Amino acid sequence: MLIGYHASHEQFAPSLLMACAQAAEEAGFGSVKSSDHFHPWSERQGESGFAWSWLGASMAVTSVPFGSICAPGYRYHPAIIAQGAATLAEMFPDRFWLAIGSGQAINEAMTGLPWPEKTERNERLRECAAVIKQLLAGETVTHRGRITVVEAKLYSRPKTPPRIFGAAVTEETARFVAQWADGLLTTGSEPEASRKAIEAFRDAGGEGKPVYVQHALSWAPTEDEAMEQALDQWSSAVAGGEVNWDLRRPKDFDTVGALISADRIHQSVAVSAEPGWHAELLAGYRELGVDAVYVHNVGTNQRQFIEAFGAKVLPQLAG
Repeated sequence: MLIGYHASHEQFAPSLLMACAQAAEEAGFGSVKSSDHFHPWSERQGESGFAWSWLGASMAVTSVPFGSICAPGYRYHPAIIAQGAATLAEMFPDRFWLAIGSGQAINEAMTGLPWPEKTERNERLRECAAVIKQLLAGETVTHRGRITVVEAKLYSRPKTPPRIFGAAVTEETARFVAQWADGLLTTGSEPEASRKAIEAFRDAGGEGKPVYVQHALSWAPTEDEAMEQALDQWSSAVAGGEVNWDLRRPKDFDTVGALISADRIHQSVAVSAEPGWHAELLAGYRELGVDAVYVHNVGTNQRQFIEAFGAKVLPQLAG
């Protein structure tokens, strides 16, 4: 099971994240996953670098695989996503994968397009996925539906197209993406939080396809600091329900985040100062047959986290 590092653009400047990606590789992380935000979850986070620029620069100064996630059909036209993915995969063969999802208003609604309910967003995602995969296969694509493409063709393509993962949090969405995705990307703070989505994906046609998990945690030298970091940096992102998908402004998320308690944050973020506890928790994903876990330390102490996990957690998981 591969253990990767999650690069959170909504929290850190691109230059710092590139240094973190290099440090993560040196510490023994086997891969890097990038978020793709236009706005941060909170005014306190205060960043939102352009992921595609960062991916090219960071992959050039590292040697591990990279992945990213985005939402086609709003901020990005699917043909542009296909072009960006093809370019990275051509420059860095067998090192790039892409996940696509139905999106969040905080990142996509700034275009002024109507922000539909989940079922309609999924249907738009299905059309976008088909267009992206056809373009990566070298086809000339014309499509008129929820999105429009007219005689598009990619001329710079890799020998092997990158895998297109479907992003899903719920069982229902996991079953939906199993119909067209090359693999599943889901989230969780511990294996049982991810189990239902993974099983639903496999039962709906995803058996044998790779499964990746983005695992949220907060580590610091003391329990109090680990909790403080989780509440300060990630309380706005764990509201649940439809809130995360439909709110549009970071200050609105801050309003919701102020209501999040320590008990609630524990439901979405694995909070502990004990590296061994984190190692044992991460090892539980092996039993689910997960192929890769991308650990997201939600605190601002990224370099400290990379060093600590490289020394005390990764060796345990390797053993």
